[in-house]
Amino acid sequence: MFQNENTFAKFKASGRENEFHSSYENAVEKFRKELGKTYPMIIGGKEINSADGTFDDTSPSDIYLVVGRFQKGNRGHAKEAIDSAKRAFEKWSLTSYSERVRIYRLAGDIASQLKFKLAAEMTFENGKNRFEAMADVDEGIDFMRYYSEQLEINKGFETEMGHTLSSEGTKSVMRPYGVWSVIAPFNFPFAIATGMSSGASICGNTIVLKPASDTPLLSYELVRILESAGVPEGVINFVTGPGSTVGSELIENREIQGVVFTGSWDVGSKSLAEFEKASPRPFIAEMGGKNATVVSEKSDIDKAVEGVMRGSFGFGGQKCSACSRVYVNEKIKDEFVDNLILKTAELKIGDPTKKEVFMGPLINEAAYKNYQSYIEEARKSAKIAYGGRVLKNDGMSRGYFVEPTIIVDIPKNNHLVKTELFVPILTVETYSNLNEAIERVNAVDYGLTSGIFSNDRKEIDEYFQRVEAGVVYANRVSGSTTGAMVGNQSFVGWKRSGSSGKGAGGPYYLQQFLREQSQTIYS
Repeated sequence: MFQNENTFAKFKASGRENEFHSSYENAVEKFRKELGKTYPMIIGGKEINSADGTFDDTSPSDIYLVVGRFQKGNRGHAKEAIDSAKRAFEKWSLTSYSERVRIYRLAGDIASQLKFKLAAEMTFENGKNRFEAMADVDEGIDFMRYYSEQLEINKGFETEMGHTLSSEGTKSVMRPYGVWSVIAPFNFPFAIATGMSSGASICGNTIVLKPASDTPLLSYELVRILESAGVPEGVINFVTGPGSTVGSELIENREIQGVVFTGSWDVGSKSLAEFEKASPRPFIAEMGGKNATVVSEKSDIDKAVEGVMRGSFGFGGQKCSACSRVYVNEKIKDEFVDNLILKTAELKIGDPTKKEVFMGPLINEAAYKNYQSYIEEARKSAKIAYGGRVLKNDGMSRGYFVEPTIIVDIPKNNHLVKTELFVPILTVETYSNLNEAIERVNAVDYGLTSGIFSNDRKEIDEYFQRVEAGVVYANRVSGSTTGAMVGNQSFVGWKRSGSSGKGAGGPYYLQQFLREQSQTIYS
């Protein structure tokens, strides 16, 4: 029976919280000694270096700190990886599903043994604090184990069918497509890379994995884990380099039979249009959100404040599921905002390796500049109730540190209310009745996650029935719109947020990597 890894909760429940912290801190100190190593691409099981040299993977906490050096791959490397995956496909596709399940369960076990190492590396590479980094690693482990169980429960997706003749035997068999491109984001560099890669390959496809250039290390570690578990050479290929070359080849190459992508709407929609020029092929995309929380006058305000704060400012708002809009009933607006400001002011910002730090840096200079640009927009058209500054004191001068920001008195339909910002900026608006709130929540192009705080079950039921979002929560204190758990909450986007309508970590995800074949034998 599948169970979530849920590392910190299990340590805490067993009275071993100090052991959790010491294990993480030991891993941090050990990794400090490994900083700056050079890593290869992995194509067909071989380590490949690029004649174009390497690029520096630097820490957003300290831009002068090189986490690792990775290869500047090009179109030629991408083509080589695709060819390798194509050669490996037939044998892997004919490998029994039970053997593939065995390998992925072993990979999950190996990752579990390495979890503190992986979490420490992530903190350096993308700035997640220890709790969020460990949750990211846990989610990747969960994906491998959950998809293994799903493949087993569905018996490899083979189903006996009916027949019209006594001499007829028919079954439906789901078969893999071939070579898939896996294009991973920076914000969940282990979880999402693992979820997409394992979903495609456990079903018998072969893949070429391209990580975000801000976070290649965790994808490299994933490939090494899969190799250790026994995934054959060529089934998983790892290529680093610019999206303009490597990424483009993984979309434009006619040998690619499917793409699984997580990233922005701008990149995803253009890639989807380009990919579908040649022929109809699956393109599974998660493309962000503009996620809202509604706070009813019938809510527990303390719970709402905690949930909104965590949902908005966890990992600096750099989550597809982050809460970036709040609609609070006009009768409780002042109390809610005052309490939210007090709670936000308590947050510790700084070096994410430190135990007490809640929010680390933004991922890169582009995000840092975007934050400043959005703040300037807000100053012209609204009121900044809290935050709005870049931070340079207390050891933050070498990184991309900013304050979590709360904006009020913003005009309806303002640019900042409609656009995915991907930084820690939250807009707060009021509403008079639930119908108005729902209409305003739905009045954006995205439909990923949403939340409501209310103690009225009728309000909750109406909200769930009418809100246009794939993942909805009521009274979620740990994060009003965030924190989907594999096997519990399928992570699926509606509207511009997703292309398939079937969620990662849910019961329908794997079928997207397979195509049906009807097989009939006559005696």
